[in-house]
Amino acid sequence: MCGRFSLTSSSADLRNFFSGLDLDDFPARYNIAPTQPILVVIAGEGRERGSNLPDRRAVLVRWGFTPGWVKNPKDFPLLINARAETAIGKASFRAAMRHRRVLIPASGFYEWHRPSRESGGKPQAYWIRPRQGGVVAFAGLMETWSSADGSEVDTGAILTTSANAGISAIHDRMPVVIKPEDFSRWLDCKTQEPREVVALMQPAQGDFFEAIPVSDKVNKVANMGPDLQEPVVIERPLEASAKQRPNHGQLSFF
Repeated sequence: MCGRFSLTSSSADLRNFFSGLDLDDFPARYNIAPTQPILVVIAGEGRERGSNLPDRRAVLVRWGFTPGWVKNPKDFPLLINARAETAIGKASFRAAMRHRRVLIPASGFYEWHRPSRESGGKPQAYWIRPRQGGVVAFAGLMETWSSADGSEVDTGAILTTSANAGISAIHDRMPVVIKPEDFSRWLDCKTQEPREVVALMQPAQGDFFEAIPVSDKVNKVANMGPDLQEPVVIERPLEASAKQRPNHGQLSFF
């Protein structure tokens, strides 16, 4: 699961990371939450003649995927995540997996370890970032929903997979990370069918991320400052066999 993430890298860093991405400047965001606009990278419509840079564009979408066949989004759950194991065959995501795969830039994400009820412990938030710093690209899906009056809303979801050894003690799911050398392959929906990119939807290496315990300030969407990522001292060690219970709230993690 991925219910909050952060993007604090500069636009210059993102241009470099995505090989010449056309991108305007934007403010650092420390607490990106569902229904908010998120930056996604998509395949472009054609390179300029003579250019040797990858053809990619940056667009904003609402974080919360709405399939095109939905009549009223108010009657449909908010899909912020898509399970990599089932997205190819899932009715909600099948078309996007074939035609609208995207990359979602991030500086890291937040996750909560929820101790067993017997332990009496409280949920502990973690700021999970690349151990080497910098930008990371999550695998994502995009869909444009059209209303009866012709208005359109671009929406997106983050693909998740089983947690690696470094994250599994906190949560059993994590975002799919696409490596820079695989960007073109993932974004190429013209020649790369979903079954041909399944191998890219694997957990990141166990030491790719580092998990830093942080305060519960991140729980509130109104809190948006860099202090959200300041380390805190925790009283209880992680449970080695921690496994999350299914979420039965309004958000859906398919």
